[in-house]
Amino acid sequence: MSEVKKLTADKIYTGTGEVLSNHMLIVDEEGRILEVCPIDPSPASEIEKYDGILVPGFVNAHCHLELSHMKGMVPTGTGLIAFIKDVVTKRNTEPEVIEEAIRAADREMWENGIVAVGDISNVTDSFQTKKESSLHYHTFVEMFDFLQEEEAGKHFENYMQIYRSLTEEYSLSGTAVPHAPYSVSRSLFAKINNLNRDRKNAIISLHNMETEAESELFLSNSGELIEFYEGFGIPTHHLKPTGRPSIHYALENMDAEKPTLFVHNTLCSREEIRAAVQWNPNSYWVSCPSANLYIENRLPRYRNFIEEGATMALGTDSLTSNWQLSILEEMKVIAKYQSFISFDQLIQWATYNGACALSLDSELGSFEKGKKPGVNLLFAAEGEAPESLSEGTDIKKLF
Repeated sequence: MSEVKKLTADKIYTGTGEVLSNHMLIVDEEGRILEVCPIDPSPASEIEKYDGILVPGFVNAHCHLELSHMKGMVPTGTGLIAFIKDVVTKRNTEPEVIEEAIRAADREMWENGIVAVGDISNVTDSFQTKKESSLHYHTFVEMFDFLQEEEAGKHFENYMQIYRSLTEEYSLSGTAVPHAPYSVSRSLFAKINNLNRDRKNAIISLHNMETEAESELFLSNSGELIEFYEGFGIPTHHLKPTGRPSIHYALENMDAEKPTLFVHNTLCSREEIRAAVQWNPNSYWVSCPSANLYIENRLPRYRNFIEEGATMALGTDSLTSNWQLSILEEMKVIAKYQSFISFDQLIQWATYNGACALSLDSELGSFEKGKKPGVNLLFAAEGEAPESLSEGTDIKKLF
């Protein structure tokens, strides 16, 4: 007979908006929830009581695990285009260095109470670690052709080799996805759509509206992205402005039937959020606040998303653009700079919403009978509440 544990704390946040007092979790030895119920007051009842609050395991809805070896290699505050240049020119190094950093980053996320990750891959470097990991990964094999219609077929086939390695050689969960509006031609969008059309588990991820240069490209066919492409010898003479923000180009070319994660969204207005939600109600908005500060020294206006009823989730981005891989630290950043957002909202973004975004909500994201979501204890220094998300708020992974 498996061992049963009874866990309680000052409060239990279920992940779906409920805040419970005088309740406990009954879990088996693997952490599966057997009951969420009032505390049993009988003397014979052995309950593990913690100072702090219990929350479900965190979901990191956007990461680039394969770039973990680049921690500290790219300066902060340079803007996205300079950041991309650094990634492109500095990412290659010895395979053993890359592998060691990937494994360390995987462990870091596990120790920080993360249970699932939506991870971007451009190469196969992270696949073995994912195969062996205790974390659940859904890998987005990212495709781009730098808006070169005639090159779409070649790039698609190159990335399909990576996708087949993921799904066939390593038998891992994943989807082939477009990188960003500014880097994917209509032809490549069409090929990705055709590939995913009959795949029931296909989830789409898209880097979206991170920088003003992206808007300039589509509004007026000018700006840093034009200079970036021409600097790498990529033709731009055929590009024509659409006169609308970049997200509209993406909406015209993506499949509205697939769950879609819009990532970063630093410059999204209410109008653009509304247009995307109308296009596909099954849309998720993944924010990586530390990365936004690291790269461009700015954050999204979260009020826009809340007022439009958008479903928010959280990510860390990569160690190239972050100081750590911790969803708790992402929550602290939001609480520091946009403190009107409530703690229970942030918990839902960090847990249940992220699980829904990755189609893992039947197992993860909330304390519900039958689920195995992971159990985290959040605690703070004496005299402080964990809900304050102060610098001293910390985490202990219980399951």
